[in-house]
Amino acid sequence: MCHPQSDAGGIEAIDVTATLGQGEDFKLVYRVTGAIEALKIADPAIPDRVDDLWKNTCFELFVGNSEDKSYLEYNFAPSGQWAAYQFSGYRAGMAELETRAPVISVEQSGDVLTVSVTLYVPDTKRDADLCAGISAVVATKRGKISYWALAHPAGSPDFHHKDCFALKLEARSGA
Repeated sequence: MCHPQSDAGGIEAIDVTATLGQGEDFKLVYRVTGAIEALKIADPAIPDRVDDLWKNTCFELFVGNSEDKSYLEYNFAPSGQWAAYQFSGYRAGMAELETRAPVISVEQSGDVLTVSVTLYVPDTKRDADLCAGISAVVATKRGKISYWALAHPAGSPDFHHKDCFALKLEARSGA
């Protein structure tokens, strides 16, 4: 859902499919529907780790659990660039997350932009019940920014807030 203080900027919906694989991977498919031609999207680039991706259109994943204040943040840009961070608590103790580069692919067909991401799930997160926040920052060429998430806390947009971690993922069984 679009944050109530945001102007959707011609975007009608963002749908996401999340799949936790049997191995080490987590797959996300973001589908943005609406005025795609109005979006500010960085040109395709070498798929490398880059900070500040949220200043343009980018897609995000936050992963934590209810027993621990620590969490991970991933950013994925349609350009193919990405970022990954770990936090010890709410916006605290930020450090780069040492991880494999995600695989990002992008397709556009008419009024639908599809960004597919496959990423590695760290060992520390694979065998625990997880809560995830799936979100997007959508920037337009006219300078408007909208904030999309499964859930929003009261007040200003804040994807780091635990209220945004609305997707529950059960730990994988050892069987």
